[in-house]
Amino acid sequence: MDSRPSTPYLAAMTAQTLILDDLSCPAPHTPLGTAWELVSDRVMGGVSDGTLSRATVAGRMALRLSGTVILDNNGGFLQMALDLRPDGAALDARAFTGLQLDVFGNDQSYNLHLRTADVTRPWQSYRHAFTAAPRWTTLHLPFSDVTPHRVDAPFDPATLRRIGIVAIGRAFQADIAISRIALYR
Repeated sequence: MDSRPSTPYLAAMTAQTLILDDLSCPAPHTPLGTAWELVSDRVMGGVSDGTLSRATVAGRMALRLSGTVILDNNGGFLQMALDLRPDGAALDARAFTGLQLDVFGNDQSYNLHLRTADVTRPWQSYRHAFTAAPRWTTLHLPFSDVTPHRVDAPFDPATLRRIGIVAIGRAFQADIAISRIALYR
């Protein structure tokens, strides 16, 4: 008899990965029991405009963030964000090396933003930049390469709460798709 607790995220764990989303659940839900959301600079008066949808991209079902990042009114971002636990608690990711993404983009630079218990303000995060090539690519973004942004505490994977894929910092057309995201060892 299996004595592990019955939580959604344990069902998605393998020896090498913890699948955060593989698009196997009805949109916008994930195997974690949480849901993706679109966040834009409009929450602070910006005017960037985007959509978050499920679409077939180059033969794969994907979560797609697309839109226009505009710097007016102190704006400048579009984000697909995912809480890692339904109760808002932290997911202990210490056993993992980082995040693995299957990504398709428009050859632009994007950011991975991580939020932990030490991140208390909306403008704080731990960040890792990457380029989304115009073909399906599996990226490995190690925690050791994340940099703090407006937060003094070092990154603590034991208190990981939220991840975001973000188009940020310059005026451009965002178009990025994710078909799978996981923690990897």
